Amino acid sequence: MEFEYWQLLLFPLFFVLGWAAARIDIKHLVKESRALPRSYFQGLNFLLNEQPDKAIEAFIEVVKVDPQTVELHFALGNLFRRRGETERSIRMHQSLIDRTDLAPELKLQALSELGQDFLKAGLLDRAEEVFVRLRGTSRDEEAKRNLLEIYQQEKDWQKAIAIGKEMPEYATQKEIANYYCELAAGEMMNSRPDSARQYLDSALALHRNCVRASVLQGDLLLQGGDLPGAIEAWKRIESQNPSYLAIVARKLQDAYLAQGERDAGLQLLRGYLTSYPSLDLLDTVFQLVMEAEGPEGAYRLVRDELRRNPTMLGLDRLLEAQLAGTPPEKRQDMELVRNLVHNHTRRLARYRCDNCGFKARQFYWRCPACGGWETYPPRRTEEFDLIP
Repeated sequence: MEFEYWQLLLFPLFFVLGWAAARIDIKHLVKESRALPRSYFQGLNFLLNEQPDKAIEAFIEVVKVDPQTVELHFALGNLFRRRGETERSIRMHQSLIDRTDLAPELKLQALSELGQDFLKAGLLDRAEEVFVRLRGTSRDEEAKRNLLEIYQQEKDWQKAIAIGKEMPEYATQKEIANYYCELAAGEMMNSRPDSARQYLDSALALHRNCVRASVLQGDLLLQGGDLPGAIEAWKRIESQNPSYLAIVARKLQDAYLAQGERDAGLQLLRGYLTSYPSLDLLDTVFQLVMEAEGPEGAYRLVRDELRRNPTMLGLDRLLEAQLAGTPPEKRQDMELVRNLVHNHTRRLARYRCDNCGFKARQFYWRCPACGGWETYPPRRTEEFDLIP
């Protein structure tokens, strides 16, 4: 393809066109900026200088001067909510809802933000009312998620189950099974075994590996005097998730004792400890062996376990067993060592949420910090440090 000299004329033409377009954009920008109140630029300046309080006051002045600044209303309302000033946030979003000239989609957005304000303020009944109004709109999914959170906080498990089943991508089978378990636990406390049994059957039908349902089933059968049935329910946990066996170890041994089969129960738990070692299971089996066989048997148990899985809790229990057989003249020195190890072990004896990292001394089915279900592995923090 040959080059034509006339094509050189295109370069200055393109330059002129670009310059003209830039001039038009600049003029448009200057025109728009002159239309904005001075307080708007003051607010931006305060934000850049990390002075949020003064920025808020400046933006409030903008809203007073120009009520049409809808996006600024939303921004201010959200900023108030994040700062914990929910009353101001509620007023800001309510003022948008009350406007007759607001587009329908923006009104829905304002209603959603108002629901978030009520939720943040702990006004659950008013938040529920708002999100129910949003059902069937373009914000239906958002409304359902918030309603599910409200029902969980209110412990209205029937409603939580109903709305959770509408959104399987958000509320998993594991979570809904826990709602059934919450209902079952409440029925058991109120001595209504038949309805509790139905809820537990529903939990297992929905999520067959629901360990919590098996734990509660065993408890329910025990309440009814069915010891063999309770034992079978608790033993089922081995096939569901064996790491939870420590939770029912003491219950299993008590049930075997009630049947006059202490040795069979202890043998079962020793087998669990060998196959599925954990600090909590070791602690329970150690105490049971101490009761059944005395310090010597407990010492041998912990010694063998320490060789397989060296832990601070194992060392603590080893020293406890040794202390029981130590002569009085040497007991003081041994107690000093054991107390040092025991105090350190107590600091490690915590459960940690996989979801948010919150640590607690006791086991929770639902994390008290982030609200996640079964996010606490039934293992102490020390054990995670040992996993390669």
